[in-house]
Amino acid sequence: MKKSFFILIAIFISSVGLAQTESTWGVKAGLNYNSNGDLRAIDEEISADGRTGYHFGVFGKLDLPIIYLRPELVYTSTKSKYNGASFDMQKLDLPVLVGIDIVGPLSVFAGPSFQYIIDEDFSDARVEEIKNDISVGFNIGAAVSLGRIGIDLRYERGFSDNEAKLIHDEINTGSLTLDTRPSQVILSLSLGF
Repeated sequence: MKKSFFILIAIFISSVGLAQTESTWGVKAGLNYNSNGDLRAIDEEISADGRTGYHFGVFGKLDLPIIYLRPELVYTSTKSKYNGASFDMQKLDLPVLVGIDIVGPLSVFAGPSFQYIIDEDFSDARVEEIKNDISVGFNIGAAVSLGRIGIDLRYERGFSDNEAKLIHDEINTGSLTLDTRPSQVILSLSLGF
């Protein structure tokens, strides 16, 4: 599975290479408001309270007839709260977006997002294991391009079931599980070159 993710990164890098000769590439950064799935204990289920995180990365944009292709490579830090305990996760995202210009500087886009979890931390327990380091999600959103500057707002939802098993020092049952799939709103500012 990790091999597939690195193949996708290689495809992204080659796409950026194409974008440098035929279209645009650039850098992006912004904020994300995330809440992961439920935390499940033996006899209760706790929903996540969303928190603000951040992201930064690079993108390529290849203009084709009618549509455009925009692969991105983004470092993302997300946070969620569960009754005072916090879950922090750092990951690499590789969205491959297909967009269409609507009117003037406005466009809409959608596409899959491949995610590789780099690190995770739960404040009240130790993360014993995450089912998959690599998962798949989906992005949908809109963008405004003002020359070299772009602003986009998107929603991301993880598709792949991906649970973390937690070990709590006082409850040594190993029965705590956390749904790590993101559900987030992402606001980005980009600069094209």
